[in-house]
Formats: sequence, C-alpha cells, structure tokens
Amino acid sequence: MTQDLNTLLTALYVKIDDELEGTRWLGRPPKLTDSELICLAVAQVLLGFHSEARWLRFARTQLAGMFPYLPKRPGYNKHLRAALPLVKRTIQALAADTAFWFDDVWITDSTPVECGRSRPTVMRSNLAGWAGYGYCRSHSRFYWGLRLFLVCTPAGMPITWALASPKIDERDVLTAMLDRDPHLATDRPGLLLIADKGFASRQFETDLADRGITLLRPSFKHEKTRVGEPLLKSVRQLIESVNDTLKGQLGLEQHGGRTFEGVSTRIAQRVLAMAAAIWHNHHTGAPVTRSRTAFDH
Repeated sequence: MTQDLNTLLTALYVKIDDELEGTRWLGRPPKLTDSELICLAVAQVLLGFHSEARWLRFARTQLAGMFPYLPKRPGYNKHLRAALPLVKRTIQALAADTAFWFDDVWITDSTPVECGRSRPTVMRSNLAGWAGYGYCRSHSRFYWGLRLFLVCTPAGMPITWALASPKIDERDVLTAMLDRDPHLATDRPGLLLIADKGFASRQFETDLADRGITLLRPSFKHEKTRVGEPLLKSVRQLIESVNDTLKGQLGLEQHGGRTFEGVSTRIAQRVLAMAAAIWHNHHTGAPVTRSRTAFDH
C-alpha cells in the first residue's frame, strides 16, 4: 500500500537525505537528523496537531519506531526554527521533482494569516512592525496579522511563497518574489500568470511582460473583456481551493506563532506538508493529488 503516512514519510526521508548528500557534521552526529526533523514537521501538520507539546507526546507513543529519539519541546522548537532554510529548500525540491514544476500556467493570490485579536495582544506582540491591520474581503472583517502570498500551479503545487504585512501592495510583494528567484520565470518562456483584480496595473503588467510573463486577470467594468477572461471563473476557483486546503485542513490560521521566526517556520511547515502530499500522490498515481485523507490518521 502506497497511500499511507508511513510510506510518505519513508519516501520523504529518502528524498531529503539524497538532497543533503555530502553534508558532514562537525563532531558527533546529532541524535535527530535534519531529514528526521523535516519528516516530523510534515507528520505533525498532516495529523492535525497544532500544539507542539501534544504532538511530541503523541509521537513518543505512536511513532517511536520511526523516530527513536525525540527532543523535549524547547529543543524541537529551536531545531525546527533553525531548519527554516532547509524547509524552504525542501518545498522547492519536491516541486521540482514533479511534472507540475514544468507547468507554464501559474495561479497567484494572497490570504490573511491572523496573528492576534485583542488590543493588548497587538500592543505586546513581538510581531509589531512586521504584522499589521488588514481587511479580509472574503469574511468582510478587519484582522491583525500578515498575508501569505502564494504562487502555485493549477494542481496546487507551491512554486514560491512569501509572508508580508497586509499594508504592502500585492504587486510589490509579487515583484519582490520574482526578483528573489528570477530563474523561475526565465526557465519557463510563455508563462501565463492568473491573478485577481488586485494585481491590475499597467506598469505591473509591463514589468511582467519584460520577464516573459503574461498576466491574465478579470477586467473592470470600464474595460473591454480581456483575452481569455471567460476561462477565469473555473481556474480562479482552484486557488481558492488551495487556500481552503491550507486553512481548513492544514491549520494555517492555528499556527500559534508569536515571533518572526515562529510564524515563518509554522507557515513554511504547512506549505511543506501540502507540497509533500502533492508530491507523494503524484508519484503514486493518486487520482486527487492534493488530497491528504490517506495521511491524516
């Protein structure tokens, strides 16, 4: 049987271990390797444990055969935060190991990541200066936190992502994301980027065109119908479905982060879990690549 959590974790461990081939430790090898840590992080999200304390108690009793050494909560948290660059590399490595990586159609959107509700929390939070107040049109309410900007394929495989203050213009964030990894666009001539009206701007479209990217978005009432717009309704629903997977199934809004490193790590952990599920389902021929039903028990 290939559609179960143990098989996914085993395959993921081998994949990460291969990616890290050549790494050497200075001194005694760690009791918990980076490959094991990443597998633990993915399993925590897929099994729906938002509390690290509850997760480690569960892992010690149910997963001791796969992970003979489990640190205490402070050590696990510190090790996971230090592994954030590795988590990001793993997300891209998993995406590049699928046929979705060569897709010439991307979908982009942003979704709120709430980090606090009460005024005292906002005043005392270590996220002050990074997080801010924003407005969620989907729920018609204001929130305090960040926005997750995600660029993915129609299948939901993450290509690149970023966290930013809701006060920063969406187009500026996406431009910075493309500047950070310019090869993502240059490696795909004729790339089509599907977005909503929030990304409308003549200058922004010109900048995308210079990168070889064509922007497809809904037209405003005063505009003529844009090329390909009739196809947008069904395609735009895909990104909403991806956001729903992150929030409803992977607990994006229950991250529990209270610091810059904490929030970044927990959001990356959830994006990684989604990428791992899609990667494994793709290679095992599952009919629905974004499904995590086989891994949540």
